Amino acid sequence: MKLLNSIHEYDVSMFTWLMNARLLSMMTKISRYLSKTGDGQLYPLVTGLLCWSNGSLESQFLQVALIAFAIERPLYFVLKNSFKRNRPEAALTNFHSIITPSDRFSFPSGHTSAAFMMATLVANFMPSLMIPLYCWASLVGFSRVVLGVHFPTDTLIGAFMGVSIALFSLGQIQ
Repeated sequence: MKLLNSIHEYDVSMFTWLMNARLLSMMTKISRYLSKTGDGQLYPLVTGLLCWSNGSLESQFLQVALIAFAIERPLYFVLKNSFKRNRPEAALTNFHSIITPSDRFSFPSGHTSAAFMMATLVANFMPSLMIPLYCWASLVGFSRVVLGVHFPTDTLIGAFMGVSIALFSLGQIQ
């Protein structure tokens, strides 16, 4: 329990530092757009484009993406509703997030998990895109903290979860 309290104190400290940063206003504008790219609407589009452009890899990518999402979404839901970690707005006095989150709890970050999962899957089929994909996924996670709906460790665990599920899913088809 002491470890969890220490992690929470660190999270609050990092979160407060970021919220007080001078560049927050500029980061907020950019973060709104970055966060929206992780909402999920792009994932079917990316899947369709990959399937259309890669011919022989189309069924493999679609299969692995379906496996990955079939694992990630329920796991995310179970973890979020088991840990029941309050979002920053509910956990911190006099703090208001910039956007309204879609659900009540904070841990883990579903946006970050899905972004890292997709980045890992797409990078497996298109290795030349690995660096831009992981940069994008990292920015999606960072944007969730900037917008005040997640603590830093929510996004770190989301990233770990997304990559792990993607690697597991890839192992199921190869």
